Amino acid sequence: MHHVDHGSNYLSIVYTDRIAELGGTPPTGTVGDSVESTLAEAVNGLYKTELIRRRGPWRTVEQVELATFEYVWWWNNARLHGEHGNRTPVEVEAAGYAGLESAQPALAGQEAGRNETQRESRSLLPQ
Repeated sequence: MHHVDHGSNYLSIVYTDRIAELGGTPPTGTVGDSVESTLAEAVNGLYKTELIRRRGPWRTVEQVELATFEYVWWWNNARLHGEHGNRTPVEVEAAGYAGLESAQPALAGQEAGRNETQRESRSLLPQ
């Protein structure tokens, strides 16, 4: 999904054709609809609030790029998300995979490895 703010580029046929050519999905809806971009707007707002405005002013593009890499790592591995029961995305993903693994029968000789993986995944969850 490609996110835009319905500016003049959104109305450009060449622009939307290029998005499709690259395998992207142009956004749908009308000006003022927030349905297709609510998540993108929320994440962008948090990024600007928690990083860009708090740690600026920025002197170079490289500073912003490095800080953005650090922010994305923090977002996925350390930031607690209320929508996920105050867990990180990594914890939620590990719990999901642990649930998938426990639902699949183990093949002969793989039981020990599967149990170890489940123990590691569970250790990521808050106690």
